[in-house]
Amino acid sequence: MKSILLIGINNFGTMLANKLSKLGHQVLAVDRDEERINAILPVVTDAQIGDSTNEAFLRSLGINNFDVCIITIGSDFQSSLETTSLLKELGGKFVVSRADREVQAKFLLKNGADEVIMPEKQIAEWAAIRYASNHILDYINLDNDHAIYEVSVPKEWIGKSIGQIDIRKRHGITILAVKENGKMNLSVTPGTILYEYMSMLVLGERNVLQKYFEI
Repeated sequence: MKSILLIGINNFGTMLANKLSKLGHQVLAVDRDEERINAILPVVTDAQIGDSTNEAFLRSLGINNFDVCIITIGSDFQSSLETTSLLKELGGKFVVSRADREVQAKFLLKNGADEVIMPEKQIAEWAAIRYASNHILDYINLDNDHAIYEVSVPKEWIGKSIGQIDIRKRHGITILAVKENGKMNLSVTPGTILYEYMSMLVLGERNVLQKYFEI
């Protein structure tokens, strides 16, 4: 369980607060708008009305007590930038800021953000890969060169074992798990048989995965 400061209770911030709370984290939500704070209060551990560009207000929150500070302000980049800088100056251990454009991300990283999230860009990339392919169900980027994809079982693999396919030796692709009826099985072996109704989690170089699974 982590202690999280969430600044900016817009649509994205609200969804994030809900998910963090469901995961069991302690969330302090902050926004200038009283209606937003009243609406989110039943969901989070605590909520306060305040201006995150005000140093005295932020200092009163005890910034260094939070494991993560997340700024989801989207409509006022100047406020997001000032808030990011202040949080780091006040001892923020790990500051995550939202950006809508690449140039904003660069400024945020230069002014104290440890990481930047770009929700619309990340969702667009996910949707493009997910829905432009006949095989990809989900994916996780590990770095610039490697990824994990959830893929359907190719027709030519159906009824064969992982050992028979030998995809790791031939293409450097590792089958990490198989998924059946929504349940993930991580205990795959060379003898695991692949069926049409399964999906697989595969790890490898992104360009190899994309070529092999026609992404």
